[in-house]
Amino acid sequence: MSTLLDLSNIGPRSWQGFVALALAAGAIFLWPLTSATPGYDVATAGLIFFLLLFAIQMDQFPPAFAAMCLFVGAHGAVWVLMHGLVGSEGAARISFFLLLAAAWLLGWRCVAVLSSLRPVANWTRTALRLIIPAIFGAWILIIWEAVTRGAGIPFILLPPPSAIGARIANSLPILGSDVRQTIFKAVLIGYIVGNLAGFVVAILADRVPFLRRGLLPIGNMVSALPIIGVAPIMVMWFGFDWPSKAAVVIIMTFFPMLVNTVAGLAASGHMERDLMRTYASGYWPTLLKLRLPAAMPFIFNALKINSTLALIGAIVAEFFGTPVVGMGFRISTEVGRMNIDMVWAEIAVAALAGSVFYGVVALVERAVTFWHPSVRGG
Repeated sequence: MSTLLDLSNIGPRSWQGFVALALAAGAIFLWPLTSATPGYDVATAGLIFFLLLFAIQMDQFPPAFAAMCLFVGAHGAVWVLMHGLVGSEGAARISFFLLLAAAWLLGWRCVAVLSSLRPVANWTRTALRLIIPAIFGAWILIIWEAVTRGAGIPFILLPPPSAIGARIANSLPILGSDVRQTIFKAVLIGYIVGNLAGFVVAILADRVPFLRRGLLPIGNMVSALPIIGVAPIMVMWFGFDWPSKAAVVIIMTFFPMLVNTVAGLAASGHMERDLMRTYASGYWPTLLKLRLPAAMPFIFNALKINSTLALIGAIVAEFFGTPVVGMGFRISTEVGRMNIDMVWAEIAVAALAGSVFYGVVALVERAVTFWHPSVRGG
């Protein structure tokens, strides 16, 4: 009877476990010399050492069980370490960071074991594609939190993720109004208009060679214009509200779509075009049935590039004049007030919105270009 996971793929013992064990041993050896090190006592250090000693034997077990134990051990060790740091921020010594590195190596090994799994069920493969980057991202936040708190980095330079998360939770109405102003008005409207205009002009340029020879050099020149020079002009032309920011987004997204669509329309092979000619197919049937499907990977490449350009353009444009709302306005204002946690909260929300935007475009691309070799291979 088949199983969800291939349990026969048991790899050799990992170097991460041995290095983590050496780091933990070094931390315990240095503990008497750094008695001011918070975060653990002798019992805590012994517990972490035991977890690491157990971790190097994980490859003796099936990969799924080993990954689960490594996940629990790595996160349990760092939780014990961080719990002992409460009230002693900024007093960590070398032993603290050695144990943190050892726990991180356990997390690394957990991700490596998960990556080696070859699940049979589709839902298991989907879950692994989500779990692996989630663990990787979580450890970025864990190391960020531990280093900022353990080393006592000034809050104004780099606040810990916990402070940023607390600020997000306490500022949801403000963040919501900024998202509505910047993303749902300036970004989305400018993104749709800019991409649609670039696509239509690309079809015209493909149909009229004169436009193609004339527009593409101009497009390369305009795409090189600095946004900090274009944004103030758009604010003067269209006012301080969202239309001026949407105009900046249109300029930033128009030419990438134009250039990529023109290149995509030329991607179909000569044999396919000759076949359409043998069917007495005219320009528009050939465009709809052959050339546009062949151009879809190029078009979606432009859409994915523009999904990030649009957000950057709208936020930067708000630096040069906007109503008292918007993500760019909030960032520039809170920096002046030294509210760095609010600045990072806006950055985190912008990063999340950009990632979701990009992910939606990528999902649509997979549905539309399912025939493409890159999608079939994935």
